[in-house]
Amino acid sequence: MEIAILALAVLNYPTVSQQDYDWIQTIRRKYDPLYFSLIEPHLTFVFPTENITEAELVDHVCSHAAGLAPLEAVFRCAVLGDADFQDHAHAFLMPDEGFSQIVRLHDRLYTGILRPELRHDLPFFPHIAFANACEPADCQLIVDEVNAEKFELRARVETLDVVGFDGKRVWTIKRIALSGDSE
Repeated sequence: MEIAILALAVLNYPTVSQQDYDWIQTIRRKYDPLYFSLIEPHLTFVFPTENITEAELVDHVCSHAAGLAPLEAVFRCAVLGDADFQDHAHAFLMPDEGFSQIVRLHDRLYTGILRPELRHDLPFFPHIAFANACEPADCQLIVDEVNAEKFELRARVETLDVVGFDGKRVWTIKRIALSGDSE
């Protein structure tokens, strides 16, 4: 049975401690009604596209990830994301450490066949989304609550997942390990 894919994307499900995973999932369970049941905490490297085939995207990611080492990131700050994206305000964890390496990997992926897919209307800021609300002010209150905790979430980007999305679920098509020695 063939699954109808509406969009393809490239994500990372970061490796975190069980304590950090439980912490973020507790927050998401409470404040992420749109996505908590749909997808695990993640970093998006290639945003959803419908213009490239599954095989093309897998080949592209495999070739551009070859030789790359895993990345380390540390998240200590929550911010209000784009208040109007998809008619909701979103709250993001932003990395204090690892920011540049994540941006460089994103930019490396958006070459070749992905160059036309790069969204110039949405600047790329590495993040893990953890909350959403209809009103930006409500989402800002969630951000303030999380920042009051003075948290530190250590994450490791060890893989890139090419995923499919059909409007109801997200699934991994191919998981590519970052196992090289260089960025």
